[in-house]
Amino acid sequence: MVNQTPAGRWFRRVTAVAIASNVVAALMLLAAPSTMLAMAGLPTAKTDLWPRLAAWQIVILSLFYLPAAVDIDRYRAVAWLVVASHLAGGLFFMFEPAYRLFGYYDFAFAMPLAVLLLLAVRGERSGASVSVATL
Repeated sequence: MVNQTPAGRWFRRVTAVAIASNVVAALMLLAAPSTMLAMAGLPTAKTDLWPRLAAWQIVILSLFYLPAAVDIDRYRAVAWLVVASHLAGGLFFMFEPAYRLFGYYDFAFAMPLAVLLLLAVRGERSGASVSVATL
């Protein structure tokens, strides 16, 4: 049964937005890697192979988020991995000043997803709906 707590519904929505934004950014990077790197103020790569590979990996990673966007109770481990991957991405990029924007991007999804998942799990266990407004 799909988690119907308000936090559970919002977790699924935010996960869907994260998937969509990752895929859009990756498709733009696949289409024009040099242009996208220049627009982001990042150093260009010698060859477009590596930025394109990174873009494909983002698409594949985002596809693994889909089960959590559908049912966070049935795919609880996947839901926690969505949060963990955004936290890991945020931490990874925070130590390189030129790439911190990517870290901020991942943290922008990690923090609300972590809070929403905790509230959804707590609400499911107690049998009562835990409101996002109780933050």
